[in-house]
Amino acid sequence: MKVKCVLVRGGGDLASGVVACLHRAGWQVLVCELPAPLVVRRKVAFAEAVYEGKVQVEGIDAQLAHSYADVEPILESGRVAVLVDPELTVLESLRFKAVVDARLLKRDLLDDNPKDLAIIGLGPGFEAGENCKVAIETNRGPNLGQILWEGKPEADTGKPAAVNGYSLERVLYAPAEGIVKHYCAICDVVEAGQLLAEVGGLEVKAKIAGVVRGLIREGIRVKKGIKIADIDPRMDSKSCYKISDKAIIIGCSVLEAMKSIEKEFVG
Repeated sequence: MKVKCVLVRGGGDLASGVVACLHRAGWQVLVCELPAPLVVRRKVAFAEAVYEGKVQVEGIDAQLAHSYADVEPILESGRVAVLVDPELTVLESLRFKAVVDARLLKRDLLDDNPKDLAIIGLGPGFEAGENCKVAIETNRGPNLGQILWEGKPEADTGKPAAVNGYSLERVLYAPAEGIVKHYCAICDVVEAGQLLAEVGGLEVKAKIAGVVRGLIREGIRVKKGIKIADIDPRMDSKSCYKISDKAIIIGCSVLEAMKSIEKEFVG
C-alpha cells in the first residue's frame, strides 16, 4: 500500500460517516465487516456491500472485495473497499496507517485490536493510552466529537437521542430471537400502531408516526433486544439517504486525529 490507507472496523451508519469523511479528505479506506452485518440505517451504510456486492452512500461508491487481492485494485479505482474480515487477518498482507474501531461495541476491548498500529477508538470501551492511541467521544451533547489523547469517553447512556421530542419511542427492538419479516420498507410513511415487522412470529409496531429511516434486513436472524428499526418523526424521506450530523462530527474528529498520527507515521 503506497498511499494514505486507513482500515475501519465496522460499516454501520456511524462508521460510514467516518469512512465518508476520510474518503473525501483523500484517504483510501478499507471497511472490515462481519459475514452478516446487523445494520438498521442501510441506505447510509457501507456494510450493505456485504449483501449487495456494491453500494453508494452520498455519492461514494463502495465494492465488496472477495479476497485480499481485490482490495488494492478497488482502492486504486477511487472506491471504498469492503471485506468480510472481522478478525483483521488482512493485516498480515496489507499495511495501514491506522485502524479506526467504529463497531461501537461499548465494552472493554483491551485485547481486541492489533498492538502495533495506531488505534482510534470510538466511544465507550476505549481509553486513550491503554487500548487505543486516541479515543473519540460519541455521546451527543457538548462533548460530542471530543478528541481524547488521554482518558476515556463518557459511558453509554442507553437512551437514543431525542428527535422532535421522541427518544425511546422512535427506536424499535426485536421482541424475541428469530427471523425478521417486513411489512414496510425504508422511506415508508407509517402511523403509530402500524405493523412494521415480525421477529420470531411476534409483531413489531410503530410507536409514533413518521418515516421509516432504518430497517434491518429481512430474512436475517437477530437476538432479542437488537435494534431493528428507526422511525423519524420529522417526515423527511430525504433523511433516509443522509449521513447523520453525529456521524459527520465524529468523522471530522477522526480526520483531525489522523493528521497527528500521519506526522508520526514512519514507513
